[in-house]
Amino acid sequence: MNPLRKRRLVLVGLLLLGIGSATALALTALSDNVNHFYSPSAVLAGEAPTARNFRLGGVVLEGSSKRDGSSLLASFAVTDRFKEVKVHYEGILPDLFKEGQSVIATGQLDQNGVFVAHEVLAKHDENYMPAEVADAIAKGKAQAGQTAEPKSY
Repeated sequence: MNPLRKRRLVLVGLLLLGIGSATALALTALSDNVNHFYSPSAVLAGEAPTARNFRLGGVVLEGSSKRDGSSLLASFAVTDRFKEVKVHYEGILPDLFKEGQSVIATGQLDQNGVFVAHEVLAKHDENYMPAEVADAIAKGKAQAGQTAEPKSY
């Protein structure tokens, strides 16, 4: 093989190796920053990670919301109408937060299976339900043999 051709082949090989390494590092960094959505049924089935943040979405269970009078601690349950997960949140809840409405909370599970949220997002109008929540409810109903699907706007 010609020395010039051999040098070009080594250069192209090193270039491809460098591009591949940079792509692998970028994808690894991006995957660490992704918060995946889980329904309460998925969380209780053990599909949610235990050592990292994820998003829990569903509807605030009626009659489950309690606030501590001396602090900003709030506790409530999030349900997908099949299973429910207890949530603790310390902070000011969104103005639109209320029972029976859709929420998405970001946080992680503690050792007792309670979801400790550091962010709570509430619906934005009367008919809003996050598409992920609507899909999770529809999937749960399909597994239960029901046919009605929730509306997603």
